[in-house]
Amino acid sequence: MPFLGLGLHIIVALFFAVHAMRTGRQMYWLLILFSFPLLGSIVYFAAVFLPHSRLERQARLAGRAIQKSLDPSREVREAQRDFDLTPTAHNQMRLAAALLDAGQGAQAVAQYDACLRGPFAGDPEVILGAARAKLAHGQADAAVVLLAPLQEKQPGFRAEEVGLALGTAYAACGRQEEAGAQLETVVERFGGIASRVELALWAMANDREGLAQRELKEIEHARRHMTKYTRDLHQDLFKRLDAALAGRRG
Repeated sequence: MPFLGLGLHIIVALFFAVHAMRTGRQMYWLLILFSFPLLGSIVYFAAVFLPHSRLERQARLAGRAIQKSLDPSREVREAQRDFDLTPTAHNQMRLAAALLDAGQGAQAVAQYDACLRGPFAGDPEVILGAARAKLAHGQADAAVVLLAPLQEKQPGFRAEEVGLALGTAYAACGRQEEAGAQLETVVERFGGIASRVELALWAMANDREGLAQRELKEIEHARRHMTKYTRDLHQDLFKRLDAALAGRRG
C-alpha cells in the first residue's frame, strides 16, 4: 500500500509538471515537484494551478464586478498605495492590471511597458496584460506583436483568452482574414460567449452573412438561458452586439 500512495503522488506531480512546462513556468517548479512530490504538488496547486484555472478566473471576475459596482476606484487606489510603499515588480503588475480594469488605458500601457522591461518581461501574464492594455488604447499592431509569439511559444497558456485577444487585435489593425480565422478557431475549441460575440461582429462587418446568422442564433440561445447575473457580467459585450444589430436594421 505505501508504494501505491507514492505512485499516486508521482502521478499527480507529473500532471503538474506537464502543466508547468506547457504554460511556461519557471524550471524550479519541476525541482520542487519531483523533490517533494506530495508537498510540491500541494504548493503548485495553491500557488499556480488554482489561481489560473477557469473556475477561479470566473469567481475572480464576479468578485471584481461586485467590488467595482460598489467602489469603482478602490482597486486602483490600493494597488497604487502598495506600489508607492513597495515598488516591486509584483506590485507594479497588480497596478497595471487594476488600471486596465478601470479603463485607464494610457496609464495601464505605461505600467505594463515598465513591466516588460523588468524581471518578469517574459511572464505570459505580463505579456497578455500588456497586449490587452495596448489593444484598449488603440495600439492594435503592438498588441499583435506581443500576442502572436505568445500563442506560438506557449499554446497552453490561457488559449481561449490569448486567441480571442489576438483575433480582436488582427481585426482592429485591418488583418481581417487572420482575424476571422483566429476567432473561428477559438469558437470551435471553446465556444465561449465572448468569442461568439466577437466572431458575430467580425462576420457582420465583413459580409459573412451565413457565419453571422449561425453565431447570432447560438448567442440568442445562450442569452435566453443565462441568469440575470450572468447577463449583467456580459452587459458591455451585449451592448456592442445590440448596437451593431440596430445599425443593420436602420
